[in-house]
Amino acid sequence: MKYRVFVDGNAGTTGLQIGERLSRRNDVELLTIRDELRKDVDERRRLINEADVVFLCLPDDAARESVSLVSNPRTIVIDASTAHRTLPEWTYGLPELSEAQRDRISRSKRIAVPGCHATGFVLLVRPLVDAGFISPDYPLACHSVTGYSGGGHKLIDAYRSGQGAGTGMEAARHYALSLQHKHLPEMRLHGGLSRTPLFTPIIGNFERGMAVAIPLHVDTLAKKTDLAGIQSIYTARYGLSRFVKVMPLGEASLPEAGYFDPTACNGTNRAEIFVYGNESQALLICRLDNLGKGASGAALQCMNIALGLDEGLGL
Repeated sequence: MKYRVFVDGNAGTTGLQIGERLSRRNDVELLTIRDELRKDVDERRRLINEADVVFLCLPDDAARESVSLVSNPRTIVIDASTAHRTLPEWTYGLPELSEAQRDRISRSKRIAVPGCHATGFVLLVRPLVDAGFISPDYPLACHSVTGYSGGGHKLIDAYRSGQGAGTGMEAARHYALSLQHKHLPEMRLHGGLSRTPLFTPIIGNFERGMAVAIPLHVDTLAKKTDLAGIQSIYTARYGLSRFVKVMPLGEASLPEAGYFDPTACNGTNRAEIFVYGNESQALLICRLDNLGKGASGAALQCMNIALGLDEGLGL
């Protein structure tokens, strides 16, 4: 059996990645739209309702419009935009969120793919909240270093050409300086928090990869613990996970020369959890590919689950 799949927004970074991965699978028939009809509502409606699975790789308003075109009750919609990630009628597409989340995805027709920063943040925070080590109102801070590919074609072209992305582009640069990044609502909700974290994203002069980091004073946690105790929480949550790996504690996970590489998971659907620090302070880091587990890989993982297929098919 071949599943019919339509990628609405196949010219964008995430859409291209999804299309490329699906093109290598023999269980998928990709429905395509002619370039001149990409904004034709009637043609998009036809393809959306012919598909078993529709991926939305669009700006938020366009994604909402596409959802409004769905009339086939069997069509599974997997949205990579920000539009639906905090809505109760949509399932958050992070299978590792909780023990029950994979089952929720398997029964859902409306799945919202997490944001890349949010993926790393939630993977780090939610187990500690669930275990009672971090209270929901804890004043968390987070910084995330990411490659420029998450900024879309215009920013990618500017970095590749070496011009047009502003001054200082050869260095890492903070952005979202008003502290209102669009991933914050899902980070708070799906992290199990009642207080919005202080989140600082940083863009680097590299194409893809990211490291999401959270510093903690160990003595401010709700339960007494140490680095090994924190790591044990992650091992209990992710020890059997296919795509989330808890890295060894201590010397075995220290990077060469002491500099952490945010690109080491590139080209995979893997996320890696690290616990660094000392007796009084901890640094939690989640490393992932912002175009893999942070976007297209996560979307395809959700599709596999929703269709009852092997979760890692094509990944």
